[in-house]
Amino acid sequence: MAEQKKMVSEITSMDVDFAKWYTDIVKKAEMIDYSSVKGCVIMRPYAQALWENIQKTLDGMFKETGHENVAMPIFIPESLLQKEKDHVEGFAPEVAWVTHGGSEKLEERLCVRPTSETLFCEHYAKIVRSWRDLPKLYNQWCSVVRWEKTTRPFLRSREFWWQEGHTVHATEQEAREETMRMLGVYAQFCEEYLAMPVIKGRKTDKERFAGAVETYTIEAMMHDGKALQSGTSHYFGDGFARAFGMQFTDKNNQLQYMHQTSWGASTRLIGAIIMTHGDNEGLVLPPKIAPTQLVVIPVAAHKAGVIDKATELYERIKRMGVRAKIDVSDNSPGWKFAEYEMKGIPLRLEVGPRDIEQGQCVLVRRDNREKTVVKFDELETMIPQLLDELQTALFNKALKNREEHTYTAHSLDEMKRIAGEHAGFVKTMWCGDLACEEKVKEEAGMSSRCMPLEQEHLGDVCPVCGKPAKHMIVWGIAY
Repeated sequence: MAEQKKMVSEITSMDVDFAKWYTDIVKKAEMIDYSSVKGCVIMRPYAQALWENIQKTLDGMFKETGHENVAMPIFIPESLLQKEKDHVEGFAPEVAWVTHGGSEKLEERLCVRPTSETLFCEHYAKIVRSWRDLPKLYNQWCSVVRWEKTTRPFLRSREFWWQEGHTVHATEQEAREETMRMLGVYAQFCEEYLAMPVIKGRKTDKERFAGAVETYTIEAMMHDGKALQSGTSHYFGDGFARAFGMQFTDKNNQLQYMHQTSWGASTRLIGAIIMTHGDNEGLVLPPKIAPTQLVVIPVAAHKAGVIDKATELYERIKRMGVRAKIDVSDNSPGWKFAEYEMKGIPLRLEVGPRDIEQGQCVLVRRDNREKTVVKFDELETMIPQLLDELQTALFNKALKNREEHTYTAHSLDEMKRIAGEHAGFVKTMWCGDLACEEKVKEEAGMSSRCMPLEQEHLGDVCPVCGKPAKHMIVWGIAY
C-alpha cells in the first residue's frame, strides 16, 4: 500500500488545483510528451490507442450515414484562402505560413491548413457538374495547425488531430438535414461511447464558425463545472459556393449553387474523457472506448500454478472479445494496482493460490473499486455485465454532476451571484441581442454556450435588458 500512496501522491488533488491535476494525469498516465516546438505535443501510445478507438467508432458511424474518406493537401495557397472574406478573417490570427521551399522564396505564401473548407470548395467546383453528382459526402482524418497563444494538451494545441466532414447538396433542406444528422451522430457517440452527457444546441451569431450561416454544437460539463465544446456542425448555405463558383445543373437544366456543410470533432475528446471521469488516482476510462478493458494480475505469482492459471484466464477473456492484457512482471501487486488505476483500466482481475483452490477470482471496478468474487465458470457472464454497469454508472455520475451544477437565473444580478458562488451552467432567457451577450461576458464572466434544441420556457423577458425574450440559452465558463 505504501507504493500505491507514493504513486497517487504524484497527482495533485483536483480539489486543490484542477488544471494541475489535469496536467499531472496526462503526464503520469503516459499520454503525452512535450515537443521541442512550443504548443505541440507528442501523442504517446496510450493516448494514440484511445484516439484510434474514437476514430474507428466514429468512422464507422460516418460510413453508416453514407460518408466516404478522402485526403486533402496540408497546404492552402493564400489566394484560395482569401476567396471567402468572413472565413479568412476568422482564421487570420491563427494561420501559420510557409514562405520558402528549400532556399527559394515562394511566389505565393502557403497556409498550413487550419481547416479545409477552401480546399474542398475548389475540389467540388471541379468535380460536380450535374444534380446527378450530388450529394457529395466526404470526410477526412488529418491534423491541422492553429497558432494558439495559450495551449493545453488535447484541449488546445498548435497542431491537433481531428476529422472534418465537408458535404455539398442540391438543396438547402438536404444540407440542413445533414447538419443536424451529424450533430446527432456526435451526441450519440459522446453519450453512448464516452459516457458523457451533452447539450445539443445552436451557437449565437457571435460564436458561430467563420463563414457559416448557422453553427450547432454539443456542449459537455467537465467535473469542475466548466464547459467543453465537444463537436460542431455547420450549415454554410451557398455562401462558399458563390465565392468559389460551385455550380451545378439542376433537373430543369438551370444552373444552381450548391448548399454546403462541415462538421468536426478532435482529440479534445480525450481531454473531455479525462475531465469528465478522472479522479485523484488517475484516469477512469469508459469501457466502450478504453484501449484495455480488463487487466489480469496474478497475486503471489511466484507460487506454483498462479501464472499458468492467470494466463489461461487471460486467453479465455480475449476469446470473449474483451480487450485484455496480463501483467506477469516482477513488480508487486500493489504497484500494479496503482499503475492500472492510473491508466483507468475499467476492470482488474486478481487471481492467487487461494482463489485457484476455490475455483474463483476477484473482479475490481475502476470507478468505485467495488470487488466481486466470481467463479471461473461465470466469467463469460459477469465480465460483460460489469463492463456494462460501469459504462452506465459513469454516464449517470456525469449527468448527475451536470444536473447538480446547472442553475436558473432571471436577472443579471442573479447570474453574477451564481457565477461568483458556483461553478457550472446558468440557464436564462435571452432577447437575442449581441449587446446583452457581451454584457453577460463582461459582468458575469460567462460566455454563451448554446441555445439548446430542447427549449425551456423560463420567463418572458431577457434578464439583461428586460426586452421580450426569444430563446432559452445556456451560459458558462469554457475551456
